[in-house]
Amino acid sequence: MVKLEKIEYKPIPVRDLLIEIKDSSELMIDLAYSAALFNSKELAKEVLELEERVDTLTYLLNMNTMIAVRDAQDAQLLVGVSVVSSAADKISDAAADIATIVIQDIGIHPIVREAFKKVAEHLVCVKIRQNSVLTKASLGELELAAKIGVDIIAIKRDKAWKINPEKSETLKKADLLIARGAPHGTDALIGLADGTLQRLEDTH
Repeated sequence: MVKLEKIEYKPIPVRDLLIEIKDSSELMIDLAYSAALFNSKELAKEVLELEERVDTLTYLLNMNTMIAVRDAQDAQLLVGVSVVSSAADKISDAAADIATIVIQDIGIHPIVREAFKKVAEHLVCVKIRQNSVLTKASLGELELAAKIGVDIIAIKRDKAWKINPEKSETLKKADLLIARGAPHGTDALIGLADGTLQRLEDTH
């Protein structure tokens, strides 16, 4: 759990906090299952970092919710927000449990891995290298979903996450991308990110 004493109050709209908690917990589930499937400690570590973020967001949401309560009617209306955020926090904890299994080398039964492989879409975690064609291009310009069937669902830049990034988002060197797509598409993205492929046309 995050160290609560280090969290300072920030006046952030409850709606914005709730959306980010929901998006983050959904992303954690995707990453946790992929970490288990590919035995990727790198992905597992990303899950645990996101868990800390969700814990922080949940704490901030609780503070903002309490400040927003003026009377019994407000409290009644905001109960649902607290219930939803608590449920999302529990989902993030469950995803973190899966990630911990990977990091501690406890092992995933082969039957579980085989079941995961039947899923049509895969998740990959790739880092953009200096000579990558993806550098300085926006997601809208690249049209990765249309051209190779891959969606960028999150970008980690330095220590900050951008979840479900906008098409206007411009990619930069050293960005860490989390992407979802069919195996041939995710393989192509890996090549584009590391510079092996220099044109989207080369992926066909």
